[in-house]
Amino acid sequence: MSTAGIVPWRRVADWRCISCGDCCRLYSVVINFHEWLKIVKNFGVETTATDLDKLLIKRNGDGSCAFLGKYSNTHLCGLQHMKPKACQLWPFKVLAQPKYGFPNEAVYGVGPDNLFVYADSMCNGLRFGTPTPEFASNTLREFVEIAIGLRNSQFKTTSRIDSSWSRNSYSFARHL
Repeated sequence: MSTAGIVPWRRVADWRCISCGDCCRLYSVVINFHEWLKIVKNFGVETTATDLDKLLIKRNGDGSCAFLGKYSNTHLCGLQHMKPKACQLWPFKVLAQPKYGFPNEAVYGVGPDNLFVYADSMCNGLRFGTPTPEFASNTLREFVEIAIGLRNSQFKTTSRIDSSWSRNSYSFARHL
């Protein structure tokens, strides 16, 4: 990915998932071994793939994630109840070093430590400008807490659509 599309969090006014599905169509999802085991246990090994030294979620023939479903004009995640960390953090990157530059605009203090938070500008849910207090205090904090392992559940950092449909998520997504 080019760094041209990466912006520091202080240039983001707000973010919310608009359920457009672009992230699930444009990017491959790298998963860790524990996430791979959960997916394989629940949905079978055929829903995953490997690429040299990476474990991935399998992509459909059209390039989309195997768990991307569509209901009306809304795209839904079939893994909502066990979404990989890469998907939970999208479109943000929480890093220990200012990998994409602009350290003063990317810095985010967590206790005595500083992290550097960036957003991928390809996400249509981003609104650029000065961060709103709600975004800076709640939404961004949730992304950081997920990234560093202080939180597992999502509230602000996922689509606000009722996800109760996902109990039979994979079979539901495959039949759309």
